[in-house]
Amino acid sequence: MLAADPSNSFLRYGLAQDLLNSGDAQSAAAEFDALIAADPAYVAAYFHAGRALEQLGQTDAARETYSKGIAAARAKGDTHALSELEGALALLG
Repeated sequence: MLAADPSNSFLRYGLAQDLLNSGDAQSAAAEFDALIAADPAYVAAYFHAGRALEQLGQTDAARETYSKGIAAARAKGDTHALSELEGALALLG
């Protein structure tokens, strides 16, 4: 489905989530990066992209992703995502 509609953010998010849930954090991170690059307002992607990066031991990149997600959530007015992203960032210290 994604091959037929590569600009579909919902499908790319679903693929990235499936990859992350199956333990393929590297591929998941790449899909989340592609999603965020194509649709920076898709706020949910930042939290899960950060999780994937944490699993890969890339804590600096995770911090940066969470910070960008916080800015995107504020711009969108998504207080739920904002809270999750701020919490994830705080846990990284």
